[in-house]
Amino acid sequence: MAQFSVSPDTHTFPFALKACAHLRSLSLAKSLHCQALKVGFLDDVFAFNNLIHAYCVSGDACGAHNLFDENPYRDLVSYNAMIDGFVKAGYAKMNQCREAIQLFDQMLFLDVKPDNTALVAVLSACAQLGELEKGKTIHEYILQNRNRINEYLITGLVDFYGKCGYIDTARGIFESSTKNLCTWNAMLVGLAMHGHGNFLLDYFARMVDSGVKPDRVTFLGVLVGCSHAGLVNEARKLFAEMEAVYGVPRELKHYGCMADLLGRAGLIKEAVEMIETMPMQGDVYVWGGLLGGCRMHGDIEAAEKAASQLVAVKPEDGGVYSVLANLYANAERWDDLVKMRSLREGGQIRRNAGCSLIQLNGETHEFVAGDDLHPLIQDIYTILNVLEQHKLEALC
Repeated sequence: MAQFSVSPDTHTFPFALKACAHLRSLSLAKSLHCQALKVGFLDDVFAFNNLIHAYCVSGDACGAHNLFDENPYRDLVSYNAMIDGFVKAGYAKMNQCREAIQLFDQMLFLDVKPDNTALVAVLSACAQLGELEKGKTIHEYILQNRNRINEYLITGLVDFYGKCGYIDTARGIFESSTKNLCTWNAMLVGLAMHGHGNFLLDYFARMVDSGVKPDRVTFLGVLVGCSHAGLVNEARKLFAEMEAVYGVPRELKHYGCMADLLGRAGLIKEAVEMIETMPMQGDVYVWGGLLGGCRMHGDIEAAEKAASQLVAVKPEDGGVYSVLANLYANAERWDDLVKMRSLREGGQIRRNAGCSLIQLNGETHEFVAGDDLHPLIQDIYTILNVLEQHKLEALC
């Protein structure tokens, strides 16, 4: 169009920006953003909404939020794009899940009635943060304001309660509602996360008997559940049947689940043989699963092999060096321990700080290893010092 001097209209930029979103190309989205500004088409709500969506799915949720705040042309679709974008980014940045919840509250305050897209996205944000009370409030809103709760919403509710550990509530909603593949998957993943291995296999059998064909997510949930429950033989059988019986291609994450399961069970040799015969190269999931098993069972030789592969894929991850250092220390291989610590301290290693959350009286408190940002940090350390003193006195 530009080459032949064809001027864009109100349809051009929304379609072009949708193409950017499908490609997840932030550079192309920014280029079209500049062109839309030049010709004055960002005043169009359709172009604006597609621009926000393109930024979000391309990994720049913060840039999308800046656009959202600056532009007065906001509607339900604008809010949906932002909330969904924040939630998907929230797997890496928990603060963005909180911003998704804040945007949802803003919608309600401004009388912008949320649709199913917004409701499911904000329930997902609550699930990621463990915001049980907030999720329950949204559930109440759904019951009071939605004439018909469809399978999409049911899936969101099952997913929320399942991930928050309220398995009985999730099962109650699941059993009393119509179900599709996504609903079954949400229930299976909830059961898997909390170690309900036998329930998980029963639900999988019911799903197949009801004529719902499992997909890659189904098997991911089932294999994770078997790993957490130590159901090795059941996992082997299902892993073998994925392609042969159900026609579901195995992906790296499925192999990663099996490596984790076999490693946890102490079947390190079997895990290594499986990885070496995979039809694709291993990634962080596969080698990380093996390394975790080696750490549990003290297999230094296999751990070194897994660590070398992980360092090649992700050299900045300090966790690999820490695992090897601990294994060397337990085996009293002091020279290797010193070398490993030197490598860890001398390289550009990133150490991921541990983080924990606890909800008290409806408020979520977050603690990150090494920080002192909590407003009650002095009181917390005072109590910890008292407990430590009691511990020392008891030992004496």
